[in-house]
Amino acid sequence: MKRWIVLTLAAALFSGLAAAQVRVGIAFDAGGKNDRSFNQMAWEGAKRAKKDFGIELFDFEPNDPSQVGQGIRAFAEEGFDLVIGVGFANEPAITATAKEFKDVRFAVIDAVSPEKDNVASLVFREQEGSFLVGYIAGRLTQTGVVGFIGGMDIPLIHKFEAGYRAGVEYACKESGIQCKVLINYVGNTPQAWNDPGKAKEIAAAQVAQGADIIYHASGASGLGLIDYVKQKKCLKASELPAGVKFIRDPFKDVPKYPAYQQACKGDTRPIFFIGVDADQNYLGDTDHNPATLNHGLTSMQKRVDVAVYDVIKSVVMNNFTGGVHEFSLKNNGVAYALDEYNKALIPASVVARLEVLKQKIVKGEIKVPAGR
Repeated sequence: MKRWIVLTLAAALFSGLAAAQVRVGIAFDAGGKNDRSFNQMAWEGAKRAKKDFGIELFDFEPNDPSQVGQGIRAFAEEGFDLVIGVGFANEPAITATAKEFKDVRFAVIDAVSPEKDNVASLVFREQEGSFLVGYIAGRLTQTGVVGFIGGMDIPLIHKFEAGYRAGVEYACKESGIQCKVLINYVGNTPQAWNDPGKAKEIAAAQVAQGADIIYHASGASGLGLIDYVKQKKCLKASELPAGVKFIRDPFKDVPKYPAYQQACKGDTRPIFFIGVDADQNYLGDTDHNPATLNHGLTSMQKRVDVAVYDVIKSVVMNNFTGGVHEFSLKNNGVAYALDEYNKALIPASVVARLEVLKQKIVKGEIKVPAGR
């Protein structure tokens, strides 16, 4: 079943080109464009391109994972100028359709198509950004136990896992403490991207093992983690499992919101999530006041919006090139989020250290693993 949403056409000229003639179709992965994560970042980039260049923009969302890729051929048959597949699941459809429709330009995110002439493969060094948020977790963990929740158990998400684990271990070694990283995945099918209930169960199990910071790379499933963290709010000393204790209190001077003060009396520590793809820090705000404790410690930003915007711009400017386009720390394709919601949580000394580590990664002085 095809579901098309047609956005208003804005007539405009850009660099002498009739940009209103450029038609872009974007096909989303499971979870849809409102997942507050990966797909939504792609959609934000497309909407910004529409505003700046006056393109015609159409989108397709699958009703279930088996329909991923169905919009690709329909856009090509209509002679669109650019067809974008969001997510690796769209790669087979992009590749097959690109072989047939040589005059149509395509882009696929998170996969490499063997079709290089008319397909731009937009890929990311997710492990680099994950290293930085892992370092933050390792420097600020209050128990020495942190968690990771992956969506679908596949090599792409293993990059997030490996980078995060490496960052945690680097920070803990610097601090002279022993740390443990708990690893769990939501599932092995595309439904793993859209199962917040399962992610919430995993979060509860990890917190029960002493995890105070949990990073997710699980699409819309991660909303379950976020809900759990905001409901649980804190770890109590009496709840810690054998062998786990509080080792530091880096957030003691951060103002606490009233509901936290009520629920978390005595020897307690706040718990946090680390978001992914989009800046999800704001989702940790419980009282609409960024000045009080926020449960979003940071987010690993994967700038899918920039990748989508840039490939649309290349079509408008008539300088589209196929092949692999990689986004990394070097070109700000990945980053960690620092904003009004978490600036009180991450000390200036940690921010300064992160900049040093970023440059070491860019220069190759730190080799971040990209898999298990």
